Amino acid sequence: MSNLLWQPSPERVSAANITAFMQTINAAHGTALSDYESLRQWSVDHIPAFWDAVWEFCGLVGDRGPVVVDDVTRMPGAKWYPQGAVNYAENLLKTRDPEVEAFVFWGETQVKRRLTFGETTRTVAQIQQALKAMGIGKGDRVAAYMPNMPETMLYMMAATGLGAIWSSASPDFGVQGVLDRFGQIEPKLLLTVDGYFYNGKSHDIRDKVRDIAAAIPSLQAVVVAPYVQEEADLSAIAKACSHADFIAASTAETPEFLRLPFDHPLFIMFSSGTTGVPKCIVHSHGGTLLQQVKEHVLHCDEKPGDRVFYFTTCGWMMWNWLAASLAAGTTLMLYDGSPFYPSGDILFDYCQAERFTLLGTSAKWIDAVKKAGMVPKDSHDLSSVRVITSTGSPLVPESFDYIYEAVKQDVQLASISGGTDILSCFMLGNPVSPVYRGEIQCRGLGMAVEVFNDEGKPVAGEKGELVCTKAFPSVPVGFWNDPQDVKFRAAYFDQCPGVWTHGDWIELTPTGGIIVYGRSDATLNPGGVRIGTAEIYRQVEKLDEVVESLVIGQDWDNDVRVVLFVRLRDGLILDAALTDRIRKVIKDNCTPRHVPAKVVQVSDIPRTKSGKIVELAVREVVHGRPVKNKEALANPEALELFADRPELQS
Repeated sequence: MSNLLWQPSPERVSAANITAFMQTINAAHGTALSDYESLRQWSVDHIPAFWDAVWEFCGLVGDRGPVVVDDVTRMPGAKWYPQGAVNYAENLLKTRDPEVEAFVFWGETQVKRRLTFGETTRTVAQIQQALKAMGIGKGDRVAAYMPNMPETMLYMMAATGLGAIWSSASPDFGVQGVLDRFGQIEPKLLLTVDGYFYNGKSHDIRDKVRDIAAAIPSLQAVVVAPYVQEEADLSAIAKACSHADFIAASTAETPEFLRLPFDHPLFIMFSSGTTGVPKCIVHSHGGTLLQQVKEHVLHCDEKPGDRVFYFTTCGWMMWNWLAASLAAGTTLMLYDGSPFYPSGDILFDYCQAERFTLLGTSAKWIDAVKKAGMVPKDSHDLSSVRVITSTGSPLVPESFDYIYEAVKQDVQLASISGGTDILSCFMLGNPVSPVYRGEIQCRGLGMAVEVFNDEGKPVAGEKGELVCTKAFPSVPVGFWNDPQDVKFRAAYFDQCPGVWTHGDWIELTPTGGIIVYGRSDATLNPGGVRIGTAEIYRQVEKLDEVVESLVIGQDWDNDVRVVLFVRLRDGLILDAALTDRIRKVIKDNCTPRHVPAKVVQVSDIPRTKSGKIVELAVREVVHGRPVKNKEALANPEALELFADRPELQS
């Protein structure tokens, strides 16, 4: 099979936003940029001019001031638009036709709703009036324990429009998981629901909300949006009222947008690490807006009227990323619940019914529908879809094949990668370049991404550490409650001062693309040779018997040995023959060093709320060390399956 899977047509290239953007750069700067790579190189060589052009081209509103960035070589600490003023929410709601849909929402099969921009702006204004009445303003925290539904977006825009700082978690989090997050940031208001739907069942969370509200003394109000019930009894929850009661006295029609310094805090995000209380990562109004809108408009080629979907919860950064699509003039397709209820067709049903133009998914979801044998190109009309994106973990080459063979042939498949740390991407797709099997299309515009070897030197064609060598707008403001930025600097800048070290193990390919081999801090090191975990997953999960897997390095006999855990299809037992096949497929397609010393069957694999497997937590359990932040996990009980395994004692 050819490695080239998709090539944009000349018509698509000429119609792409990025082509028009390139033409504006050429006209303004006398350049002759003609393809993506020449534009990317110009963007990192002329960072102030590039980001100013993004602001102009994307039609952002705000006051820029005369200086774009004071020093692109200072990281952290570069000041972007130091004399400027901007508001994130203002840009999401700037001058939209009141009759156009802002949000379409499906809560599994139980709830379907639509909200126009007229209804959205009025409701945001009413929420703001109520927030101001209780004294919430610039710098105050508003937290949401919410499904991915319209009210979450409405309250976010209302709060951030006033300069309050927003943070969110999904309602499947346990009480301690919420307290580990929101307890650190002391919100004045908690937005929540009475319950949520998952797998066709309703889950009442009022008892959890009661306990959370009782344990956060800073809370002045708990606002409960109706979801599972029309009028739930809230009497057991301190300071609780319904959304309707909260805005009952509000008469405002027009939202207020306070223009703030570029680096004013917008969102507090939480690391999903399982080795301690989550870090509170603070992101700014200007940096988040500028970076994310660049990705939506230039990399995803979103245009006014597009209908953009991402499968995400409110505990994952992709929810925040999705919100910024509104600034590109799109309508957001929101979904909450299981992506497999009542069947694996549900997201394709939604896509067909609502004519998605961008279908945002995860590598695990693509693998799951592939293993279910689904062929959506035969069962659904996906003609509206121009872009399919995938993130959460590396997209293996076989999943690229599956999309083009079984889902849609003429589509830009963009594997994207960045993270909560930057609330955006270091590497992603673009609509004017080919898609090659197993590769992320490109490094992001304006992002001075390099691959460093162990000597700290840039390399291509070999594996190394993902770094960014120049400042970019979405570098976090810092961590919450981190005097002198001690923890913040240690997280990203200690390894190579002045350079962002991200913790991904990657390789630049001859096409200009990127292959991701896994997290560098989970990289295996048998015999001193570094091996990316994704290389092993790709081979193991080819086998029909294997549903999913997890690999770690176990300290053994003054070295590290590779241990592979596999979850098999229901009813299957890992026997010697299957173990041999697993080892053979790894050896044949990787190297003898990749072959696991031990292969162990488990009935479940632990993962974070956003679906990422937790290699580091499993490694801690295998070595008999405590995992401090089990509340970050969707299924913490799965960790017990890895403790004191007799197979690993010899």
